[in-house]
Amino acid sequence: MRKQDGFSLIELLIVVAIILIIAAIAIPNVLRARIAANESAAVATLKTMNTAETSYTVAYPNCGYVDLPALGGDGSGPGAAGVLDNVFPDRDGYHFAINLSGAGGACGPTSGATYDIQASPTGTITSERYFYTDVTSVIRFNIGGPAGPSDSVI
Repeated sequence: MRKQDGFSLIELLIVVAIILIIAAIAIPNVLRARIAANESAAVATLKTMNTAETSYTVAYPNCGYVDLPALGGDGSGPGAAGVLDNVFPDRDGYHFAINLSGAGGACGPTSGATYDIQASPTGTITSERYFYTDVTSVIRFNIGGPAGPSDSVI
């Protein structure tokens, strides 16, 4: 009898097949968890942005609502209020946009009497749900397309 060193080709193929089966089971679960985390972060960001808009109107009552750059900054005035940290339009797999409407306040053309915020996924792996909120602070969602004021509430 010969002494055998190492593994046979069949044994190695069986181990590789088992690893592939485990990966096929795990990868979809990881993607679903990532999508859920991105959606939760987007909803939390929308809540924070609503709070920032409210804080801004309390601090500067003559200005109305403003866009993202005016909410950020160093707190030196209405154009850089400092009520929102990390003012980035894209984060956590979503793009955030503040849409102002109505007559602006005394603080310039980047202010409005009302606002709405759209959160759109930046990729298909990110999510399929779009989010919307406005001065009512009610967060709404739509699957597959931009959300609006008549869509389902979260």
